[in-house]
Amino acid sequence: MEYLDIIESELDSCKSVLDKFIGDSQNIELINEASDMLVESFNNDGKIISCGNGGSMCDAMHFAEELTGRYRENRKSLPAIAISDSSYISCTGNDYGYDYIFSRFIESMGNKNDVLFAITTSGSSENVLKALEKAKMKGMKTIVLTGGKGVIHSDYNDYVDLQIKVPHSGYSDRVQEIHIKIIHILILLVESKLGFTK
Repeated sequence: MEYLDIIESELDSCKSVLDKFIGDSQNIELINEASDMLVESFNNDGKIISCGNGGSMCDAMHFAEELTGRYRENRKSLPAIAISDSSYISCTGNDYGYDYIFSRFIESMGNKNDVLFAITTSGSSENVLKALEKAKMKGMKTIVLTGGKGVIHSDYNDYVDLQIKVPHSGYSDRVQEIHIKIIHILILLVESKLGFTK
């Protein structure tokens, strides 16, 4: 019975965070605004570059593969790439330090009409913050998914065009569960706004 209680408790915890997120209407508006930024990039021959650490890197890869591959509908491939190449990351991490693994990629691959889609559950991952800074230097738009208090470093707030915060400061898995839902909604909205849905 104890394990069944754990299962129910975990599901209830997830529902509580999701309900709190939905309960703030600004979050709904921000998701819609984020999808507009993505669509604008695609309409101007831009691309999406996504990044994150650990589980957030997996979410960044998930986002990119469903844009370039397929989500629900058959449609043309949309240009997106996750910064996840292990040889590049190990090379840059070794030569310049882990804090620069994303910003160096943005320096070489980022262009004016691109969007950086950054994911950090804590809001304080130094390599993500440096990527946001570099993206703004390249003239890119930036979207960041966070948790807790979000990007709280005042030095980096100017580099964030749009931030969607999950209202949870505990373990990161709870934040990641909402992040993947946001990602799926964004792809659905992009497909709809680009005219790919039936």
